[in-house]
Amino acid sequence: MAFKIIVCAKQVPDTNEIKIDPVTKTLKREGVPAILNHDDANALEEALRIKDKYPDTHITVITMGPPQAKDMLMECIAMGADEGVLSSDRALGGSDTWATSNALAATVRKVAEKNGGYDLIFAGRQAIDGDTAQVGPQMAEKLGLPQITYVKEFEIADDMKTITVKRALEDGYQILKIKTPCMLTAIKELNTPRYMSIGGIYEATQKEIPTYSAADLGVDPDKEVGLLASPTNVYRSFTPAPKGKGVMIEAETEKEQADKLLVGLKSKFVI
Repeated sequence: MAFKIIVCAKQVPDTNEIKIDPVTKTLKREGVPAILNHDDANALEEALRIKDKYPDTHITVITMGPPQAKDMLMECIAMGADEGVLSSDRALGGSDTWATSNALAATVRKVAEKNGGYDLIFAGRQAIDGDTAQVGPQMAEKLGLPQITYVKEFEIADDMKTITVKRALEDGYQILKIKTPCMLTAIKELNTPRYMSIGGIYEATQKEIPTYSAADLGVDPDKEVGLLASPTNVYRSFTPAPKGKGVMIEAETEKEQADKLLVGLKSKFVI
C-alpha cells in the first residue's frame, strides 16, 4: 500500500520586491513576483526524499490561493510531487489563520476521500508574508492529529509507522518520536530543496490541477472561512521608520568617553 503524504504549500510574494500601498496600508501584490514559500519548499523536499527512498510513495501538494497559485503547484510537480490541488474561491479571500486552517483542513479531507486517506501531512513552519506559524498547528488540531513543529532533522522507520525528529527550540533541541498519521512543520535547516527537472517540467504541463470552491469543500463562508468568519484581521501594514544616525564618541580614556556620553545625554534629555 502506498505511503500517502500531503504537503501544504503557499504562493507568496517575493520578499525582495515587497512594497506597501501608502493609502490602503496593505501589501502591494500586483506586479510582485510570486514564489513558493521557503519553509514549504523544505517540507516538500523532505517528502520527496521519502519518495526517493520508498518509491511507492504518493505526494499531493495542496494550497489555498488565487487561480495563479496553480503555477506554484506545477512547480511542485516539476520537482517531483505526484499531484497538486488548489482551493480557490472569492469566499475564501480575507481569511485569517483560523479561517485558512479551516479551508485547508477541509481540503485535506477532500484529498483523503479521493485518495483513500493519508499517512503524513508536511508543511512549512510559517509563510514569509505572515510569519505567524499558526496555520499548521491549527490544522492538526482540527484534523485530530498529533503534531511536531520546527522539525530540523527527520527519519522514518522502514515500517513507515514511526517517525523520529529533532525539533528546534530557542535554547536547544528535542528528539521526539511520533506515530503516523501525524502532522509536521519544517524549518529551513531541515534540508536544501531541489530544483525542477526538465522531465518534471514536461510532466507538470500534462497534469490537470483540480480546483475546489468553498461549496466543494463544504465550508460556510459566513462562519468558517473568509473575511467575515475571521476573528482577526490586519489593520494596516507599514515599514518601520529608519533609526537615527548613530554617534561615535571618541576619547583617550573610558572615563572621558563616559563623561562625553553623559554630557550628550544631558543636552538631549532632561536627566
